[in-house]
Amino acid sequence: MEEEGAPGGVEVATPFAAETHAAEAMAADMDPWIVFDSRRTPRSEFDAWLKTNGPSQVDRFGNEEGGVSPVGWIAVLGLNHWPSVGDVTGLQESWEKLLSSGRPASFQTVKELALNHGVLTGKWLMHLDTGFKLDNAWECVARAALDGKISLVKVSPHNSKGEGKQVICAYNENFTDESEVLRLDSVIRAAGVKCSLTYKPDVYTYLGIYRNNRWKLCPTIYESKFDLECVPRRSHIINRVTNLEVT
Repeated sequence: MEEEGAPGGVEVATPFAAETHAAEAMAADMDPWIVFDSRRTPRSEFDAWLKTNGPSQVDRFGNEEGGVSPVGWIAVLGLNHWPSVGDVTGLQESWEKLLSSGRPASFQTVKELALNHGVLTGKWLMHLDTGFKLDNAWECVARAALDGKISLVKVSPHNSKGEGKQVICAYNENFTDESEVLRLDSVIRAAGVKCSLTYKPDVYTYLGIYRNNRWKLCPTIYESKFDLECVPRRSHIINRVTNLEVT
């Protein structure tokens, strides 16, 4: 399942569990996706698609006896969706060279590699228990993508063998542009999502930097908590790299 990095940033001392998380994420990426492409599919078909493909009902591993295939992700491509760009292969090769050189692996060195290879996308993550809250949050961000406010959103299908949580990912183009990251948080909040969020650059995903990684890097770089008591209501966002509040 895509990304841990749950709110709080507590690392559990399980040796190199990152490799397991990376393998699970790669397997999900390679399995078939259920996709609504708002650039090509009439908006009138969206409600029926959403109802048929609710993330709490779609099974991650399908049913071989029933002829139901595994599903890696359920996704909505927004009106402004852009194809993935960047040299991921070159990024991974440079990462291996960095590690073999003995240079320390840090946020700054990873950011430098990301900039050099143009791998700049990132995503806000929403971890929720299977059920109503998950399905409701998914509908909120899916409709925001349908309206052209988010380029891409995806949600992991239900995994009856897993921990009972699923993850929603909402993407933006450049993780190094803090104002862009904050704008996406505002879009998610305006859509009606109130749960805690964490933000992960895709470069971390491509390099296998998940929780409990051998480099002891926190796999997410922002955390957002929505303040229901504040007027007007707003997010409190912490930069996990600097430990400074940015909103």
